[in-house]
Amino acid sequence: MTWTLTSDVSAYAEAAEPWLLRDPVRNTVLLTVLRWIRSGQYSDPLMGWFVEHGEVRGALCHTPPYPLLLGSSPFAELPALVGQLVNRGRELPGVTGPVETVSTFASAWWQPEKERRSERLYRLAMLVAPGGPDGRSALYGPGRARVATLDDLPTAVHWFRAFQTEAHVDVSADPGPVVSARLNRNELVWWELAGRPVSLAGVSTPISGMSRIGPVFTPPEFRRHGYGSAVTYAATRKAIDDGATEVLLFTDLSNPVSNSIYQSIGYVPVSDYATITFS
Repeated sequence: MTWTLTSDVSAYAEAAEPWLLRDPVRNTVLLTVLRWIRSGQYSDPLMGWFVEHGEVRGALCHTPPYPLLLGSSPFAELPALVGQLVNRGRELPGVTGPVETVSTFASAWWQPEKERRSERLYRLAMLVAPGGPDGRSALYGPGRARVATLDDLPTAVHWFRAFQTEAHVDVSADPGPVVSARLNRNELVWWELAGRPVSLAGVSTPISGMSRIGPVFTPPEFRRHGYGSAVTYAATRKAIDDGATEVLLFTDLSNPVSNSIYQSIGYVPVSDYATITFS
């Protein structure tokens, strides 16, 4: 029984990817980040997997300055992982993943817990248009969906920064490379009103039939008009049209409005996750 840590993405993918693909829903973030590492989007990535009786039982990756990303792993083996990371001198701003997994890891980490963000993973059961078959109505206001292009880069980067600040996530990370890569993959959708963006949703290119919506952001001055519902519906529709058989999203459990919105268009809960930041 041992954790293997490496910066070699090929070795990590060979060992861990088959395990991740057994449950692409719960491993949605790990699979997405693996795609980004393969594309060279991150510098200094660290990846790892846990083997017990010849079988992979857990996986992780760390792409600074983001938190350590943990998949479901045997709780009893997490202190050993902490020891290996400390011996490597790996600095972690936090850890994110399934609630019990990250709580166990954080209790063994050498820095105390500073803040916790509770999230819920949802999957689409049946897409329900918010007010009409095209996702718009008098109730939700006029508008239309449009896939963002590279010409939208400055505005999209500005909105991503605003989302990071408001959600208190990844505030030290420059969103520019991520936004640029997502624009190149046609992964960002605007909801526009008279040609002006009023809401934004990301939608990942399907991996093993799985696509994830996020982030979803509406600037404060455009809220309470249904634009967030409309753009989420549009991004979900795009994921399905692009071949996704599972469409997922995460919500902040402290925001009952967004949780209600996503359920109203057909999303149902899967499991709970957490992001813990360290002092």
